[in-house]
Amino acid sequence: MRRIAAGLAIAAVAAGLVTGTASAQPEAQVGARPDCGFTATPDEPAARPVSIPRDPWLTKGKVLVKVRTNQGDLPLVLDRTKAPCTAHSFIHLAHRGFYNQTECHRLTAYPTLKVLQCGDPSNTGEGGPGYKYDDELPTDLQPAPNDPTGERRIYPRGTLAMANAGPDTNGSQFFLVQSDSTLRPNYTVFGQILPEGMKTLDKIAAGGIAGENPLDGRPNVKSELKWVLPLGI
Repeated sequence: MRRIAAGLAIAAVAAGLVTGTASAQPEAQVGARPDCGFTATPDEPAARPVSIPRDPWLTKGKVLVKVRTNQGDLPLVLDRTKAPCTAHSFIHLAHRGFYNQTECHRLTAYPTLKVLQCGDPSNTGEGGPGYKYDDELPTDLQPAPNDPTGERRIYPRGTLAMANAGPDTNGSQFFLVQSDSTLRPNYTVFGQILPEGMKTLDKIAAGGIAGENPLDGRPNVKSELKWVLPLGI
């Protein structure tokens, strides 16, 4: 299951989720072509037909992505310098319409985890693009206060990061951080949500969560990505 653990306050909920650990990837050099480990996952076929990308040539700079949702615009800025493989995969999927007309299937409201999770055309939380690739884990996140293990970090409000099912299992699902969240640094950070997008994210979060669990579930307000369009290459 491609989900993110919710940290200290919800250890019981997170039990059974695979989070694991992995080493941070070295920053790509100008002109270098990183080995992203793009690999087909026959046991987890694509939720929507799409090709497997090749390793990226462009590994520097930022890319604006316009995202239109039924709740308002949600523009993103991808950071190729920090996560060239992840940014490349996201752009690859977006250009092929993989994210268009898909719902964001999970909203959380835990004290330590407030995110909206999207990127699964099957709308089940299990779907992906039919391939996986390597982590590009963050090394610059601030330590979480009051964490006795010293392992958890703060994923700040406005962060764009990848969900996964363990080390090096990135696919298409990503999460948008609505409020500072506490997690082990096992999730690739590959961009930021622009201020206009934060207004949309706050609107969705304010609508609450459907179902019996008021802290974790499908957004009460239907949240659909109408289209996702990277600007530039």
